[in-house]
Amino acid sequence: MTDAATADTVTLEVLDRWVRLSDARLTTEADRLTALDSAIGDADHGTNMLRGFTAIVAKLDATPPQTVPEFFKAVGMTLVSKVGGASGSLYGTLFLDMGKNAPAAASMSPQEWAHALSAGVAAVVARGHAQPGDKTMIDAFGPALEALDTALAGGATLADAAAAAAAAAEQGSADTEPLVARKGRASYLGERSVGHVDPGSASTALLLRAFADAAAGEAA
Repeated sequence: MTDAATADTVTLEVLDRWVRLSDARLTTEADRLTALDSAIGDADHGTNMLRGFTAIVAKLDATPPQTVPEFFKAVGMTLVSKVGGASGSLYGTLFLDMGKNAPAAASMSPQEWAHALSAGVAAVVARGHAQPGDKTMIDAFGPALEALDTALAGGATLADAAAAAAAAAEQGSADTEPLVARKGRASYLGERSVGHVDPGSASTALLLRAFADAAAGEAA
């Protein structure tokens, strides 16, 4: 495989960089995520996500996965066991179903990555029943998937397509601010949830930006 081809492949190295970058950024952003959650949730989202990803890094250090499905299963199971509340269940579902829809190999193409991510998000929707506009992580994931598919269909590289997805997720998260929450703890607030960015959408944007940077070669 040529260097150029390798650079446009989602390898285990890229995935490893992704979770380590995510962990590093959650270390910095945990307080912000928790502040967002304190306004409309349980005030623990940043703390929980950081605990989960720190545990993921320890898990990967102890038992490095040999295939992409093994990687996603390790991440998903760790999130389910270490992250409390709905976030652990939903993010765990995301990664577990990505693993079920990824090739049994040590790498995957950008298109296979997009397929696995789409399947993971579909599983999250099936579990949480959130739709676009409900003020949840789906408001970040939805635009990200559309941007990813559009970029790849246009011939973009993995890094460029992932960057487009991250930018769309960031905009989607920002766009949750004026919405009325219709799912989760925030839905109990009704109109009082207006004026606050959904914390799940914010963590989704953070994770997808970390993947884009990992795909571009950045390390923690």
